[in-house]
Amino acid sequence: MPLEWVGYQDAVRLYHLEQVAYTCGTLLYRVHGGICARTGRQSVIEVNSIIATHGRNRELLKLREAYVPPLNNPALFRRDTQLCLYCGETFHEHDLSRDHVTPVIQGGQDTWNNVVTACRRCNNHKAGRTPEQAGMQLLAVPFTPTHAEYIYLQGRRVLADQMEFLRAHFPRTSPLHGRLALTG
Repeated sequence: MPLEWVGYQDAVRLYHLEQVAYTCGTLLYRVHGGICARTGRQSVIEVNSIIATHGRNRELLKLREAYVPPLNNPALFRRDTQLCLYCGETFHEHDLSRDHVTPVIQGGQDTWNNVVTACRRCNNHKAGRTPEQAGMQLLAVPFTPTHAEYIYLQGRRVLADQMEFLRAHFPRTSPLHGRLALTG
């Protein structure tokens, strides 16, 4: 199961500490170390795009079931593919805002299941009302991303083999499958 992004320095450390159970994906780096005085050979660590580390699966599964990723605007806007979920237009990130479907003033919470991406015009028009009260229609249902989905939503550049690995861990019913197909 995908856990987190690590830089190549942390990956090299995991290889050196013999914490890597297996690798897959493409070879990204070949890191050369020192030369052994006894053999005269230089150490080399090959770092792949995906590494699996040793761990306790039962504990990780329990954590995964209870995991709720932190809510932030860049991940929210990426979840909703930069689309205003009221007017259906695509916008640049600086022209988007977080809208509470049930406004906070009416008891709504600042959670993934109650927020959507909205352009500033639609968010201002909706104001402190629900979509029904404002006469607006919501184009998609908000959802809380799983851990694998959130790793993708963090906005890093994802290699093709990493994306394939992450998508394999998305729930079958994930709205991101369809949204990713639309964006290529």
